[in-house]
Amino acid sequence: MSGDRESAAVNHRYERLTADEMDEQRRQNIAYQYLCHLEEAKRWMEACLNEELPSPTDLEESLRNGVILAKLGHYFAPDLITLKKIYDIGQQRYKAAGLHFRHTDNINHWLSAMSHIGFPPMFYPETTDVYDKKNMPRVIYCIHALSLYLFKLGMAPQIQDLYGKVNFTDEEINAMTSELDKYGIQMPAFSKIGGILANELSVDEAAVHAAVIMINEAIERGVVEETLLTLLNPNAMLVNINKLLSPVYQELLYQAKAEKSDSARNRFPHHTFEGQDIYEEYLTQAEIQGNINKVNVHAALEYVDDTLEKKDAQALYLALKAQPLSLREVQRENADWYLEQLAVDREQKALELGYNEPLEKEELQAGVDVANQNAQRYISMIQAISRINLAVKNGVADQTVKELMNPEAQLPDVYPFAAELYQKELLLIQRQNSQGELVQEELFVAVEMLSAVALINQALEARDINGFWDNLFSPAAGLSDIEDDNMQRYFGELMKLKQKSQVKGDSFLSWNVLQKCVNEVNMSTQEEHDKILAIKLINEALEQKDPEKILTALLLPSAGLTDVELIVAKHYQDALMNLKRQKAEVTHDEDVVLWLDEIQQGINTANQDTENVKKMCLCIAAINQAVKEGKPSLTLRVLRSPDVSLYGIIPECAAAYQSELAYVMRAKVLEGNNQSPWVKHSLKDGGEYYFNLQSFEGTWERPHGFIQNSIHLSKSEIQDVISRVSAAHNRELLWQTSLEFIVRLQARMRGYLIRKEVLRRRNFLQKQLPAIIKMQAHWRGYKQRRAYNERLHYLKQCCNAAVKIQAWTRMWLARKKYLERQQYFRKHIDAIVKIQAFFRASKARDDYRMLVHARNPPLYVIQKFAHLLEQSDHDFREERELLKLREEVVKKIRSNQQLENDLNLMDIKIGLLVKNRITLQEVVSHCKKLTRKNKEQLSDLMSLDKQKGLKSLSKENREKLEAYQHLFYLLQTNPVYLAKLIFLMPQNKSTKFMESVIFSLYNYASDRREAYLLLQLFRAALQEEIKLKVDRLDEIIKGNPTVVRLVLSFYRNARGQNALREILEPVVKEVLQDKLLCIKTDPVDIYKTWINQMESQTGQKSGLPYDVTPEQALTHQEVQRRLDISVQNLRAVADKFLNRIIASVDKIPYGMRYISRVLKDSLVQKFPRATEEELCKIVGNLLYYRFMNPAVVAPDGFDIIDISAGVALHSDHRRNLGSIAKVLQHAAANKMFEGEHAHLRTMNEYLSDAHRKFRKFIWAACAVPDPEERLNVDKYTDMVTLAKPVIYISIGELINTHKLLLEHHDSISSDHSDPLHELLEDLGDVPTVHSLLGDEANQDSESSEDCAITQYGKVEISFILTNKFDRLETNSEEFDFRRLMLSTKQMLVDVIRFQPGNSLFDILRITASEDQESSHYYIMQTRIRQDARTPDKMKRNHSLLGDSKLSIEEKKRKIIRNLRKLETLGVVSPDNQYQDIINEIAKDIRNQRRYRQHRKMEIMRLRQTLNGLNSKTFFYEEQIDYYNQYIKTCLDNLTSSGRTDAKHLSESKGKNKKQASLHYTAARLYEKGVLLEIEDLPISQFKNVIFDIIPCEQAGTFQVKAKFLGVDMEKFQLHYQDLLQCQYEGVAVMKMFDKAKVNVNLLIFLLNKKFFKK
Repeated sequence: MSGDRESAAVNHRYERLTADEMDEQRRQNIAYQYLCHLEEAKRWMEACLNEELPSPTDLEESLRNGVILAKLGHYFAPDLITLKKIYDIGQQRYKAAGLHFRHTDNINHWLSAMSHIGFPPMFYPETTDVYDKKNMPRVIYCIHALSLYLFKLGMAPQIQDLYGKVNFTDEEINAMTSELDKYGIQMPAFSKIGGILANELSVDEAAVHAAVIMINEAIERGVVEETLLTLLNPNAMLVNINKLLSPVYQELLYQAKAEKSDSARNRFPHHTFEGQDIYEEYLTQAEIQGNINKVNVHAALEYVDDTLEKKDAQALYLALKAQPLSLREVQRENADWYLEQLAVDREQKALELGYNEPLEKEELQAGVDVANQNAQRYISMIQAISRINLAVKNGVADQTVKELMNPEAQLPDVYPFAAELYQKELLLIQRQNSQGELVQEELFVAVEMLSAVALINQALEARDINGFWDNLFSPAAGLSDIEDDNMQRYFGELMKLKQKSQVKGDSFLSWNVLQKCVNEVNMSTQEEHDKILAIKLINEALEQKDPEKILTALLLPSAGLTDVELIVAKHYQDALMNLKRQKAEVTHDEDVVLWLDEIQQGINTANQDTENVKKMCLCIAAINQAVKEGKPSLTLRVLRSPDVSLYGIIPECAAAYQSELAYVMRAKVLEGNNQSPWVKHSLKDGGEYYFNLQSFEGTWERPHGFIQNSIHLSKSEIQDVISRVSAAHNRELLWQTSLEFIVRLQARMRGYLIRKEVLRRRNFLQKQLPAIIKMQAHWRGYKQRRAYNERLHYLKQCCNAAVKIQAWTRMWLARKKYLERQQYFRKHIDAIVKIQAFFRASKARDDYRMLVHARNPPLYVIQKFAHLLEQSDHDFREERELLKLREEVVKKIRSNQQLENDLNLMDIKIGLLVKNRITLQEVVSHCKKLTRKNKEQLSDLMSLDKQKGLKSLSKENREKLEAYQHLFYLLQTNPVYLAKLIFLMPQNKSTKFMESVIFSLYNYASDRREAYLLLQLFRAALQEEIKLKVDRLDEIIKGNPTVVRLVLSFYRNARGQNALREILEPVVKEVLQDKLLCIKTDPVDIYKTWINQMESQTGQKSGLPYDVTPEQALTHQEVQRRLDISVQNLRAVADKFLNRIIASVDKIPYGMRYISRVLKDSLVQKFPRATEEELCKIVGNLLYYRFMNPAVVAPDGFDIIDISAGVALHSDHRRNLGSIAKVLQHAAANKMFEGEHAHLRTMNEYLSDAHRKFRKFIWAACAVPDPEERLNVDKYTDMVTLAKPVIYISIGELINTHKLLLEHHDSISSDHSDPLHELLEDLGDVPTVHSLLGDEANQDSESSEDCAITQYGKVEISFILTNKFDRLETNSEEFDFRRLMLSTKQMLVDVIRFQPGNSLFDILRITASEDQESSHYYIMQTRIRQDARTPDKMKRNHSLLGDSKLSIEEKKRKIIRNLRKLETLGVVSPDNQYQDIINEIAKDIRNQRRYRQHRKMEIMRLRQTLNGLNSKTFFYEEQIDYYNQYIKTCLDNLTSSGRTDAKHLSESKGKNKKQASLHYTAARLYEKGVLLEIEDLPISQFKNVIFDIIPCEQAGTFQVKAKFLGVDMEKFQLHYQDLLQCQYEGVAVMKMFDKAKVNVNLLIFLLNKKFFKK
């Protein structure tokens, strides 16, 4: 920025700037200086507050809530302004909802703090200067003055001079220039703050001024002694001067003066200082005192640092008490504490900086405060400990606990329920202490341990295992050897001990009991661990299959296994392995292990097996011995022993057993006897047991040198012999008892053999079946032929008789069948008729389906439906009704809009009346005018004589009328013109232009044609705006595009309101009718409501604080409960709204859905990389947030619900609806609740689900057909429509449109051959009101054109739109393709209706018959008669009327010519028999049907709309009656003041009517303050300017004329209501003649005084 200014200065030497350029440069220089002052104030406040502030361009806005200013007040007046007093200190409320009226309290705190320190009030700004941002430069000016004042007092650092040292962009400077122009005030003199402050604070201004000048001169000379003498001058009123620091004073003051001089030269680089304030370069008294204080403070800080270095407490106390530091609450008795605390702070600062640096004043004050607090806490602690020892000795448990809970004792938490425990244990510890007193450290440890023990006991009583574990594991408990894994065991054992102690009468378990229990549980757990280890070793040994290791593991004492014997070791392995395999099969786990009880079971099983097998071996040895002795009885007895387990033994076979066993033994003896004592027995489980026949002992392990005894019978051999002998004995018995059965068996076997032989014979016959059948067939054929020949011979003999009989029989059967069929038909005649109708209808539907869906419908189908293109009388009646309804709807809309505007103005006037800004008579006058307009419904203004003005019967006016009709037709049908014109105007004008002119031009889309054209305009304008003005996607949401705003404005009228009402009315009514629904999501609000309810119910003040933060409020369970209920209600109601909106996608106006589709497609085209989520967010912003959300928040403002006049929604209802709208808004934007709304995070899951539904809803809303298909409009619509388009436009709108087109016609269309230029040339200049309305508007010849527009600008004129460029000759070479196509189609329809044919070629080739010609002639004459009766607005196209008079043959010839022309244009082709034009006719038939349906729907919709508008008019009338009642009440109140006031009021009104004009010079108005400045005119020339203020005929209207040197310059129409509106909106300055700036408030005062006598 500084570089730019230097280059500008260089250029100035060589090029003289114009006045405008110099003025612009001056304004930018002022803006740059102000930005520098903002940066200076920002850095100074950052240094004071130690926090980062917004940039200079945003600083003004951030100061409005007063939070920063209140913090600044706390900085220099902390005792007066505490942090708790500052409202919204974290600015969460401001960021969420903007300014709140309580923010003004912060501004007032700041003003109070400045008053508290004696800051001069002349610098104070008004509260509104800050809050309403009316005069922010004065606020910054005050901050600069405050900084200098605080610097002088030594309470703040000095503010910097940054002029020329900081740079700003041109955009920032231009923006600030515009902002300062908006303020319209003079910039304060920042450079004179020092002088003004010195004058305000000094007693003898001249003496102080002289002394300060001497000081500055001495500083320049640089002599320390002279500078010290001037500083000591009493007239200078300087204090705290230390002579020892005079060299430092000289150095610092010299630097400060040099910096100030450089800054002044930088600010005025090419100007002398004559006439300038001397303090531009010299230091002021405040700046000198501030620098002295700065040196004194620095020296005092150095001295404090030295005392800290020496660690001298008393010297430190004296240093802290030094006057320059002004430290608060420094006490001598706390000197040691100061030394300790500040030494720590000094070391900490050195560690952070890396070098030693003295502590700052603020750091010293903070250290002193901390040390004082520490000292006070220590004294309080000693006293509290003494009281505790005394209470313990007294033995009163409650008193002991009360003293222990005293926070001054600095002990851990104490629990009153354990008072007996504390008393008992502390008394025991106190007695054990040698001194009999407990110190704080001992008490701290004891109380901490006892509190933990108490909590453990409490958890045990409550059976709270989590609390038990937390306290048991707490270090405060001091319990040792606590294992995490034993938590449940600790809890169980201690619960048992707790129950036992309660039985004994002890309420608490002591610490020793707790530790003992822990130790016992640990020991028990260790034993279990040892067992587990032993089991692990046993399983590992099993895996290794080592019997010795298995035996060793089984013998481990920790395993606790019993009955383990060494001799059974091998079988232990087998038994345990067997158990392991069985367990693996059951659990399907290969790595299964055996548990302790399973191992013990295996051991027992192995021992039992050993015992059993030993018994078996002894029995087998006894059997062998018995066999050897040869005693059958003995042998039988031994065989039946249960220990050997032999089966199948029969006593009768004892001898046989003996003989067979002896036989087997003898056989073995014969083979050889080895006389071995050992035998091996194999068991069922695969085990082997070895038995010694001599010692009768056995073993599971194979003996060394084992040899099996060769003659010893084993169990298996004995069992085989027994089974064999028993089986032989059983067979013998069986044969004896089954003799009869054997005989039967033999018989069955012989039967079986016979059946087998029969089956064989049957199989043989089946195999020879073909031969058998052939033989039988030959035989039957022979017999049949013989009988046939005999019958044939008989019939030949009786041939004549047979024929006659057959004829009679057939006749009788046929007649019978016919009669039955005839009787059936007569009986079902109704059903037959229905069936025939169904078939005919089915055929017709098939034909129509072919017409609608076939790509190339055949000609015969077209012939069947060609009659649908003919217009009937019913069509004409419906068209007339539709035209009438459109006209009524447009008039009613305009009437209601005007009435609504007047009502809004009436609201403002009544509000101003309440504020005494206008008189009651003015309100009454406007109310009467409003009532008159309401009664006349604004239609009387349109009853002017239509034979005058633009519609008079003169050629000139007729041509102008047609020219306007052509112009508005062109603007209607070519949206590009209006789309460009919208963006050529300023935004405020374009909005007004769209809402007034364009909507009137399209008749508010009252029919399908105008709706189609309006959508085309919206589409073209939106695409143009996105193409030219949108660079980022988020600009659509943040930038509020013009077209989007206008689309919303249009569809929120009656048409869109009906849709919104239909969608939202049910759910909104449900919310409003639910008296119990209360949705509050603000924790603070819920908390305060809860407090109020408690106090109301109990009648006592609650002990809870009233002002809390949201986090503090949520700590209360009741607040959380109520918040949860509100969230549940909010989710349920919001879901109802969401489902209703999603289900009503088809009820959204088609135009809104189509514009949403256009918006999405346009953004995709310009931003191809945009994600679907981004597009959904933008389209959803339009469809929901911009269109639906306002209706949800304020249903009464959008006619969603019916509310009587003077009635408003309850605040609870508005809050509920606002919360619902907020949730739906977050869901549509996929925005979660975070930050300050974190308490609503439970809604985030619902928001995500709702967003997915919203996305489907948005894409469904965008899935609409094109307007051509939806509205059945194409390029031929205007040529086939019966009624011509008609618009109703006011005089003011017509003149405004004409003027704008003339101003921007080159920008709209640069091609001068464009039709727009031709039409504007036909119209010429902008017409006057007189030329448009005739003599009716010229009743007062003295009134100006502006007055005429004001009076008659709302008078409406109707135009029948026509196309000038549509009337071309038939034989022209450049014939119109569309007219040719339309004419050909119409003639073809007329021909094919009366002359059938298979193809178009056949119809055109074959001559029509006379009957066909006569039928055609009759229909055409009927059509001509209908057109003759049709009004001009509904007449057909002229070219179509000419074709109707031709005969069929003439039409054929013309059709052939037209087809050839169309063929040359490539539109049709003879190759497909001109199927293209047949397809076009089929399309017209389809559209005609759709048009008739659409027309019926349109009539119904217009009737509904008209009813809605009438209801709205009734509401406005009701509101007018409400206002009238209010005015009547005001009048009744005034009558009480007496007739004198009324008479004076009437006299004053009479005088006002005859009031002469006022004459003031500009200089006089400037003195009064009414005139602020006149651009490009110096104040010295104001005396040559005269203003004449002349009242007009219309009340409250004045004409201001300006004269310069007696010459009339300009005129300005001044409306008193506009001034009141400006005052109402807070606009302090307004412009007249675009040059003169006036003070609005003083101008109103002047007019009231001179004209209204107020």
